[in-house]
Amino acid sequence: MKSILIIEDDHSLNKGIALTLAQNNFTIKQAWDLGTAKQIMANHKIDLIILDINLPDGSGLDYCEQVRKNSRVPVIFLTANDMESDIVTGFQLGADDYITKPFSLMVLRARVIAVLKRTDPFSEDTFVIDSLFFNFGKMEYYKRERPLLLSKSEQKLLKILVANTGIILTREQLIDNIWSKEAEFVDENALSVAIKRLRAKIEDEPTAPKYIKTVYGLGYMWAGGHQP
Repeated sequence: MKSILIIEDDHSLNKGIALTLAQNNFTIKQAWDLGTAKQIMANHKIDLIILDINLPDGSGLDYCEQVRKNSRVPVIFLTANDMESDIVTGFQLGADDYITKPFSLMVLRARVIAVLKRTDPFSEDTFVIDSLFFNFGKMEYYKRERPLLLSKSEQKLLKILVANTGIILTREQLIDNIWSKEAEFVDENALSVAIKRLRAKIEDEPTAPKYIKTVYGLGYMWAGGHQP
């Protein structure tokens, strides 16, 4: 699970960012000054920092420079300063992105995910949507931060569905990809059983699925949104 540190002295904004990012299954740490941020960094593994420039006990620019001396943790600057010189300085100090206030929380979330994908070598194997988090490379699957236990067939089924978001996959295509060489010997009911079990694990209402849709007469489709 990715851990994000928000360093922002505006309590309402800090809370708003935390609530928005928590929807994507991130672990959130909050600090309202640099002193608290340094304590958190010393005691926790942080995967990304959202950093305000103007803080009560110092400059976020100076703190970023300190962090960069021994860490490549991604940093997104968050500030009301939209002067070109501030933006250039931020990037020169090693920032990965720079967002000026006011901004949309949805845009911030998209930028956070983009930075994590760009800086994480395993990101191509991850998928995050709503309360679901899948890491196919590490074979780790979560719903509301609770691990999901998936069989090998369920993992293969989930991966091919997610990789083809919005595309209808026939039963034959799924069986061939999931069971490969054994496909011709697999009971046709095996796919229906796998779909039912997977829905029971990831859907809030398996009988009215949001993600794994049945396209009658054709096959199945992942319809729960695109990988960010």
